Amino acid sequence: MTKKLFLILMVLLMGLSACAPAAAPAPAPEEEAAPVEKPAPAEEAAPAEEEALVEETMDPVTFQVFYPVAVDAPIAEILNGYVEDFQAEYPYITVEPVFSGGYGDVQTAIQTTIDGGGEPPALAVMLATALYDLTNADYIAPLDGYVDAMENGDAYIADFLPVFLDNSYAYDQLWSIPFQRSATVMYYNMDMFAEAGLEAPTNWENWAAAAQTLTTTDGDVTNWGLQYPSGWPYWLFQPLAIGAGQNILTDDCSVVFNNPAVIDAIQFYIDLSAEYGAMPAGVQGVWGTAPTDFSSGSTAMIIHSSGSLKGIVEQAGFEVGLMGIPGKEDGAISAVPGGGNFYIMSGAPQEQQDAAWLFVEFITSPEYVADYSINTGYIASSFSSYDTEAMLAHTAEVPQALSARDALNFGGAELATQNLGAVRGISHDYLQRAYNGEMTADEAMTAAQAEADAALVDFCE
Repeated sequence: MTKKLFLILMVLLMGLSACAPAAAPAPAPEEEAAPVEKPAPAEEAAPAEEEALVEETMDPVTFQVFYPVAVDAPIAEILNGYVEDFQAEYPYITVEPVFSGGYGDVQTAIQTTIDGGGEPPALAVMLATALYDLTNADYIAPLDGYVDAMENGDAYIADFLPVFLDNSYAYDQLWSIPFQRSATVMYYNMDMFAEAGLEAPTNWENWAAAAQTLTTTDGDVTNWGLQYPSGWPYWLFQPLAIGAGQNILTDDCSVVFNNPAVIDAIQFYIDLSAEYGAMPAGVQGVWGTAPTDFSSGSTAMIIHSSGSLKGIVEQAGFEVGLMGIPGKEDGAISAVPGGGNFYIMSGAPQEQQDAAWLFVEFITSPEYVADYSINTGYIASSFSSYDTEAMLAHTAEVPQALSARDALNFGGAELATQNLGAVRGISHDYLQRAYNGEMTADEAMTAAQAEADAALVDFCE
């Protein structure tokens, strides 16, 4: 063989070797399957030919995400846009959103599917407070393994507002990721306050006095100083109890419905009507109409979700004030977190769970968290989202968004217990009996405490 021919053959062999794909690692056992890794950022991306080769080896995955849409915001349209962005980055994954009316509807649909022997969706947004019911039923999968596999897992978790993580952990494991989060807040008509020579309330006494002053009657029409929805009372009542010095729970196995401070808070709610004539008497089933009543100027203050902020600001023809709910003494402003978290369903196939985690990681990046907050009014759930250009511009224009977040600095944990449905129902029943005058506040909460203790005993022994 001539030297020239030898060199030609060597060049050809080297070229063939360079074109051959590297051997793929052996798949992990099913019970130890690792999450699908996110592709490298664009500046570190492999050549186009290698990317195409990798995608050809990926098995297509389709999973469903169940999502509640029971607020005044175009959530379906927004989420569908995020899905399109995600699928552009992960073309082998198809996400199928299934939109339901509310958090309870989502949880009921999943429970019905599982109880009927069907396969649940891989991902869902459900109430953060549903954590114990979901873990006890073995509906959801722990997420620690996914976070541990991230290059910056500790920083990723530390970026969420701590108050939103309170309902993400149970039994020393992480079970959910905050996203669609809110808080109980008070909206007030700053123009009405200014015209009446009033300052924003700082305690129960001057809050009740302001509501009384701003209540007006013209013939048969009363424009109330305050609307305080109580058709779903526990969440909106909790800030009153905290403002009196005592939240209604101490841990997942203990509630303190009969604490004197809690009873004091119930009596104040009753007195706002009975003594001050500042709001309608009894249970107020005005959750759906209160934002419109406020925006139209027919009520001066409402207690509502921060998730209503976008619609209220857009519709109101006056300066909107937003703050936590005044407490009994000066400075005792309080709020309670609410809303939903992302959960991955344990009954979904592993490849769907892994793909669902990629979607969670994608949609909780700072840019998407900021965009979701801007376009819905929900509180952005991560610190880094507030540093994005979009959020900085938004909060300069709508400073109430920062007020909603900051109200949580003075809040307490939302009611989240074992056997939550029963305990929450007991709370609702007796709060409403007290509001309607069927029982005194003391009688109602004494009975509520006894029934709640009985509801918890089998879960907390």
